[in-house]
Amino acid sequence: MAPRWAPPAGLVLLMLLLTPAAVCGDKPLRGGPSGAGAEAEASSAVFPLYGDVYPHGLYYVAMNIGNPPRPYFLDVDTGSDLTWLQCDAPCISCNKVPHPLYRPTKSKLVPCVDQLCASLHGGLTGRHKCDSPHQQCDYEIRYADQGSSIGVLVNDSFALRLANASVVRPSLAFGCGYDQQVGSSSEVAPTDGVLGLGSGSISLLSQLKQHGITKNVVGHCLSLRGGGFLFFGDDLVPYSRATWTPMARSAFRNYYSPGSASLYFGGRSLGVRPMEVVFDSGSSFTYFAAQPYQALVTALKGDLSRTLKEVSDPSLPLCWKGKKPFKSVLDVKKEFKSLVLSFANGKKALMEVPPENYLIVTKYGNACLGILNGSEVGLKDLNILGDVTMQDQMVIYDNERGQIGWIRAPCDRIPKFGSSALL
Repeated sequence: MAPRWAPPAGLVLLMLLLTPAAVCGDKPLRGGPSGAGAEAEASSAVFPLYGDVYPHGLYYVAMNIGNPPRPYFLDVDTGSDLTWLQCDAPCISCNKVPHPLYRPTKSKLVPCVDQLCASLHGGLTGRHKCDSPHQQCDYEIRYADQGSSIGVLVNDSFALRLANASVVRPSLAFGCGYDQQVGSSSEVAPTDGVLGLGSGSISLLSQLKQHGITKNVVGHCLSLRGGGFLFFGDDLVPYSRATWTPMARSAFRNYYSPGSASLYFGGRSLGVRPMEVVFDSGSSFTYFAAQPYQALVTALKGDLSRTLKEVSDPSLPLCWKGKKPFKSVLDVKKEFKSLVLSFANGKKALMEVPPENYLIVTKYGNACLGILNGSEVGLKDLNILGDVTMQDQMVIYDNERGQIGWIRAPCDRIPKFGSSALL
């Protein structure tokens, strides 16, 4: 996952350095430990998304946090667990962000001895140590591009409107980042922080499950035209119509992985060994390891129409121009064939990747390949399906049943049962 105010030169991988492991309590009452009343059946929530793959390079959601609730824009990231905001604690080094910095109070600090602090530390480093019962839960996150964020774990209320028309304000733990070394500090970042939706216990999704508010299911639908929607819970899940594959245990921490896939282009195998794939909404583009990337590029170039010419474009490494500038991917898709991923785990579950899910059209009118060579940005054998490949598909991460699903969908239409616009 990348904090997207950093230059999108490559995926940014999370690596927790500081402090101490692993978690979950008994299911508390709806609304959090301080809530009152009987437990209610888990519901769902749906949120509008904003942004696009190009030119903005991210999809984000508005969340209302605190008391009184204040809006914050969060980068939707299924490739990491920790939700965090840039905050004034006080701030040592922060980027310019869309909203006033979140300001925690001492009473909101999560102590080091808390199980969620143990999860934050242990889930990434396997180490957790507290020098005193009153010590706060500090963390440091370092990224592959040498960026970093230092912060402290806090808890505060999140205002959510559910599909059953109820409003809940659970107290959830998240990171308060007060020392950022990422991106450009002179430009206004598009978001105030990151919404971590991985499978770890510190994830907001896992916390909502523990509060009995939603099931441990999350899905997103990213529109090719920009925007889309995000949902928590399973009320929107088309179980009988979607393609499903069991979640595989990824060698790369808490990434959502459908396992290994064979690669086909234009109906023919690319002749590379099956590659481990992970889904990551925190990556704008898709990344293949060196061998499948080179095989794909060779197949693409060998199949090109004579009307297309390779051209240099500052947006991405491999681009083509036509007889006249392209206005959208729809103008050029007929010149390219579909890519297909065949997942062995899901009884040969197939994901078709049509040209509009691997190409972008830049402001220069060129068509560029939105699949990049991951080995050039330090990803080694990790193959990441990013936003460009997941557009106009509902992608579901069902932690209750241990499966990942996808289905073509009109992502620019938010489902009827109630947009969970935040309060």
